[in-house]
Amino acid sequence: MPPKGKQASSKLCFVTVGATASFNSLISATLHPQFLDALSKAGYTNLLLQYGKEGKPVFDKLASKLDGPSGHGIAIDGFDFNRDGLDQELKAAKGLPENAEGVVISHAGSGTILAVLRIDVPLIVVPNEELLDNHQEELAKVLEEQGYVIYGRLEDLPATIAKSEELRIRHKSWPPVNSGVHRQARGLAGVMDEEMGFLD
Repeated sequence: MPPKGKQASSKLCFVTVGATASFNSLISATLHPQFLDALSKAGYTNLLLQYGKEGKPVFDKLASKLDGPSGHGIAIDGFDFNRDGLDQELKAAKGLPENAEGVVISHAGSGTILAVLRIDVPLIVVPNEELLDNHQEELAKVLEEQGYVIYGRLEDLPATIAKSEELRIRHKSWPPVNSGVHRQARGLAGVMDEEMGFLD
């Protein structure tokens, strides 16, 4: 129990499926008992899902099957859409001084990916294979190869939590600002470095 007058620290896993296309399989995967168990073992206390415009019935049904308002000791909450964007939720995943740094799990939308990389919190990218003309898988693979994200698969999502902790450690070892020839980096690596603040 925390000392009187102090709140217990929290660690948030924030999941976003995006604002346009539905991604019910990601909602199901993150509310699965095995995934919740992986979160609990990694010290997570909270799971927040942005389930999108059509995901509420799936979220409500699955969340109701868990033990009360939480599963595996994790407080679970969800919402459909935030008109003001997801900055508040992403900052909560980053963690305030009294809280532990968490993780973001996202569909492979480029806007969401860049927003998460800017705040330097581990990101698990899960492509939505149900989309037509889907280039998300290719983007996720390239970003993982470059060391920026974890490429997550629905069937093996619990394992990505441990990988995200390894990614966090690797990112902490990166220099805060690149210099010299690195400042003129081009291509995808250059764009990612600039977005993450390494070329300031």
